[in-house]
Amino acid sequence: MKDTTLKLEVSLGPDTSDLELRVGIHSGQVTAGVLRGERSRFQLFGDTMNTAARMESTSQRNRIQVSQVTADLLAASGLSTWIVPRESKIFVKGKGELQTYWLNTKAEKGSMAAKSKCESQRVQELDDHFLNDIGTMTKTERLVEWNVEVLTSLLQQIIASRGDFVDANIACLKEKEATIGKGDTVLEEFVPIIQLKRFDASDLSKRLEATSIDIGEEAKTQLRKFLTKVASMYQDNPFHNFEHASHVTASVKKLGTRIVNVDDRNGLTTPKDDVNLVDMAGHSYGITSDPLTQFSVVFSAIIHDLDHPGVPNAQLVKENTRSAQIFKKSVAEQNSVELAWGLLMGKEYEALRACIYNSEDDLRRFRQLVVNSVMATDIVDKELQALRKARWETAFAHNPIHDASLTSDDCKATIVIEHLIQASDVVHTMQHWHIYRAWNEKFFMECYAAYQSGRADSDPSENWYKGEIGFFDFYVIPLAKKLESCGVFGVSSREYLSYAQSNRDEWVREGERLVKEYLAKYRKMIKEQ
Repeated sequence: MKDTTLKLEVSLGPDTSDLELRVGIHSGQVTAGVLRGERSRFQLFGDTMNTAARMESTSQRNRIQVSQVTADLLAASGLSTWIVPRESKIFVKGKGELQTYWLNTKAEKGSMAAKSKCESQRVQELDDHFLNDIGTMTKTERLVEWNVEVLTSLLQQIIASRGDFVDANIACLKEKEATIGKGDTVLEEFVPIIQLKRFDASDLSKRLEATSIDIGEEAKTQLRKFLTKVASMYQDNPFHNFEHASHVTASVKKLGTRIVNVDDRNGLTTPKDDVNLVDMAGHSYGITSDPLTQFSVVFSAIIHDLDHPGVPNAQLVKENTRSAQIFKKSVAEQNSVELAWGLLMGKEYEALRACIYNSEDDLRRFRQLVVNSVMATDIVDKELQALRKARWETAFAHNPIHDASLTSDDCKATIVIEHLIQASDVVHTMQHWHIYRAWNEKFFMECYAAYQSGRADSDPSENWYKGEIGFFDFYVIPLAKKLESCGVFGVSSREYLSYAQSNRDEWVREGERLVKEYLAKYRKMIKEQ
């Protein structure tokens, strides 16, 4: 099971290797059939199924529990070495105490073991060459590979969107690359509204099939090298680390793919020659129109906490760090953009950059999207907060202010992009309870470590319980409601809101106990060091 989840982490992304499976098996007769109704499906019924369910519910993670009947059948088949009696009997409602067994196929002997080994070797030979050494890869290396595949897919779409213009030569852009982003600070480049690229029907007709595009071995090698370097530039924080960045990226990818699709009334079937992709994208305001926009937001998610020091911006300003002296505010966010952009502009990544953009307009739009997206993750800066709130009320409120410049599709697209990455940055609060709890503990450990090292004025444990409730009430749940009200993300917005409300309620019930557990775990960890 663990080998499987390690492999899946490369293709499915963060948290996959944390998946665990509990299995129960019973043998006997069953009744089978298809029930009528809205959710009709083939089902199995009877005492055998009920007992199998009890075998599963009383089993343990990553173990297979079998009943006495199944164990006897295995023994009769010459597989008695596969079964190990469970140390204590289990209680099953309606059946009393039962002796059960653990299935342990690693105990197999003789020719069957040799045959199994031969088959396993053949399966291993058929694995992708990156997965052959999956057992020796670190979690970071697996996440790098996943991010490589995510960005490669988006680069294929970017190149395909160029149609006849697939020239990868960007030598003519070297002067522009050398000057862009060379102002005093990154924050000065922030703009209230990003102008997205628009296309007409003739542009669409030139588009290539994305799956037919090969970005080239050189570009992919550079992409892997770039992401490996990015991962190494993340500090070893409990929360703000490369795994968190990948977790945010997974959410951005998910929301991006669930943006409302084109319906039958729009698109190429429209008889007008001047149809553009904002029509094709339904209610996405052009976000799904341009692959470069999607790539830029995913790229921003990957680099948004690069070199994060594990303390908030206010502490960096208080300590008067070098980055605080340069940037003054939104210190960590500006530093992340500065470092990532400087890395990407290196000569060793020229083939990669040629896949991302091949014109000055695309270069400038890419830079602007990265700046705005990363700056959106600073949710503490009051000026940026006020600006976002004013724009939202102008564009999406129930009684919006009618200002043509502010209610344009570009304005709405900018707002949606910002809220997409903001939601993704705290997506653990809008997912299953066990995911929220795990990441909440990591964030607590980071904050408490900062306090213990003298980099925080107050003990976070004293207000962590109430602070989380306030965070849900005044940020997470209102943000989830905005995702729903903007009408872009379909069922995902309702899913995020539902999980946020459920986690808030669960935290009210369990939060105080969990904070005590966090503290005990931290103290134990320090004691063992």
